[in-house]
Amino acid sequence: MTTPIDPVDPVDPVSPRPALSTTTGATHAAVLGIGAYRPARVVPNSELVEAIDSSDEWIQQRSGIRTRRFADDSESVQMMSVAAAREALAHAGIEAGQVDAVIVATVSHMMQTPAIAPAIAHELGCPKPAAFDISAACAGFCHGVGLAADLVRGGSARHVLVIGVERLTDILDRTDRGTAFIFADGAGAVVVGPSETSGIGPVVWGSDGEHFDHIRQTLDWRDVMTTDSPAMPALTMQGSAVFRWASFTMAKVGLEAVERAGITVDDLDCFVPHQANMRITDAMARSMKLPDSVRIARDIADQGNTSAASVPLALHRMVAEGDARSGDLALLIAFGAGLAYAAQVVVVP
Repeated sequence: MTTPIDPVDPVDPVSPRPALSTTTGATHAAVLGIGAYRPARVVPNSELVEAIDSSDEWIQQRSGIRTRRFADDSESVQMMSVAAAREALAHAGIEAGQVDAVIVATVSHMMQTPAIAPAIAHELGCPKPAAFDISAACAGFCHGVGLAADLVRGGSARHVLVIGVERLTDILDRTDRGTAFIFADGAGAVVVGPSETSGIGPVVWGSDGEHFDHIRQTLDWRDVMTTDSPAMPALTMQGSAVFRWASFTMAKVGLEAVERAGITVDDLDCFVPHQANMRITDAMARSMKLPDSVRIARDIADQGNTSAASVPLALHRMVAEGDARSGDLALLIAFGAGLAYAAQVVVVP
């Protein structure tokens, strides 16, 4: 057995260096409040079908989507985030001044730098919090919840605001038959903070970089700037390949998250998957053998796919409509470009 050697000061090798202090936080973390913002404009399938040579029936059969929300010029990434965050703070009974960190999951903030999180934190009135964006596409919100729980338990923050927000219509090709009817806009937010009991199970996350290009923007920005007629890069997706991958691979991830939380699927009350496609949701539920008692989020029917915002928006709808009640156990799972994924079991606030 090797005996560890104390660090020594290079100037005075006889004296050991002082040990660095560490921090510890709350024993447990939980979601304390939730909020959402849905753009005012409701867009039915009938508005989109002509440009993609499709039909309302085909879109509903393909995705389960009837309508979606598109933001107008006043509904920016920042505006929607602030609105959702304020509702989450009020639900949690937390003042903005108590927020120590703000994490924003988005792929549609159009500036490479700075991140949008500091501007959101400033508008909310959070005094000098850590504030940063993460880019994990549709899985970003679940990544943020995992990070927030670790920050609270590790002592780096006491209250963390996690926001998932997208204005995907800014990067949407309205003539692309594979994506034009899927993506939409919106924001959802939660407050994560200390709890007397465990309210957020271990995160199960990862990526399948072999298929990183299954969902991507059409062009690298360098390619855009060297073309004769520069145009905004748009989202593109290999829909069939993503469907096959998500329908079966993600079921295993969901079951692992349930197991790591120390429960079984029979203990679940709610299943809140990323709102990518109704058929994917149904395939995952079948593969995981969820009992009929588990209530399943189907927000996509009237909201569309809002990427990083989809899980908090779906959970918020379930709470608002009484399908998810305070104290329920909900499995959150999200997946998207990368192919990145993350899942955890949470107690509904």
